[in-house]
Amino acid sequence: MSSTDFKIPLRHQPDDIGYRLIELPPELQSLLESDNPPVLTLESSETSALLKSPDRTYSLRQKNTSNSVILLSPLDSSTALNQGIAAISTIHETVELELVPEHAAAASGQLKNTGSRGKWHEMFGKGR
Repeated sequence: MSSTDFKIPLRHQPDDIGYRLIELPPELQSLLESDNPPVLTLESSETSALLKSPDRTYSLRQKNTSNSVILLSPLDSSTALNQGIAAISTIHETVELELVPEHAAAASGQLKNTGSRGKWHEMFGKGR
């Protein structure tokens, strides 16, 4: 049998779970692959969702792609009819993580002090 005669059956079997792929920055990937990976938390902010590690905060942003990614899964190989792979999902967008500067992460959820407290009232409230 030549190498061109070898065939792998491909079946379309979507599982309706709804997958999202997250592009991890290299530093976060190495942190998660370490012997003691940290607990990550998701929080909301005014502009996006935030993924927080013990020392960094990332904003989540959805990116559409012109090239679809097909998620594959091996089929049950207990019978000859089920050997091969299944296309379980087609993904058209990914989630990108963007590092949030520390000063912005610390201020999220808090009102910014602009130093203009009472200025409007001083200027326009005098005649009332």
